[in-house]
Amino acid sequence: MRIPSPEEIRALHEKYAPTPEAFALVHTHCEVVWSIAQQLITARHLRHLNADLVRAGCLLHDIGVYRLYDKDGRLDHANYIRHGLLGQEILENEGFPEALCRFCSHHTGVGVTRQDIERHDLPLPPADYVAETREERLVMYADKFHSKSRPSEFLHPDEYAAQVRRFGEDKVAAFQALREEFGDPDLTGPVPGGTTPIQQR
Repeated sequence: MRIPSPEEIRALHEKYAPTPEAFALVHTHCEVVWSIAQQLITARHLRHLNADLVRAGCLLHDIGVYRLYDKDGRLDHANYIRHGLLGQEILENEGFPEALCRFCSHHTGVGVTRQDIERHDLPLPPADYVAETREERLVMYADKFHSKSRPSEFLHPDEYAAQVRRFGEDKVAAFQALREEFGDPDLTGPVPGGTTPIQQR
């Protein structure tokens, strides 16, 4: 499987971004997520992972967000949970293999199950959208520490754990399992896009 370069992925973001502002928000977030994943790979000596695949997954995972902007540049927050499937559709239409498309549709929260969709009446086709490979789990995990709704700040692991509790204790347990698998990232250093480290808040 050929893995696209960061330059190719940036061009794809530029192709689908409806505005420069949307591009800056989404692409910078994706770069930040990759910087977190890269740090965890190095710190935990996860050499058995396909780091190039993780990089591509991080840089592509939120490309579907662009499809949620209207002509006036407003984001459809009510349907935000659909951004993963919309990203998968973009990548499929671009001819990307399933292994890359899945990073879009299988990174939301700590996994969205068929039961979640039915219980909360989510606007998604009933299915399990859960990270399965270790590369998918790392992309999903790294994504939890930086929010596009607060683009100038990181989220501390304990802060995310508190947020996800409203979706059930099973989600807290799933996040804790990811923390045990990959460790907590160091969120005190410089990252792409001028994101503010936790120690400087």
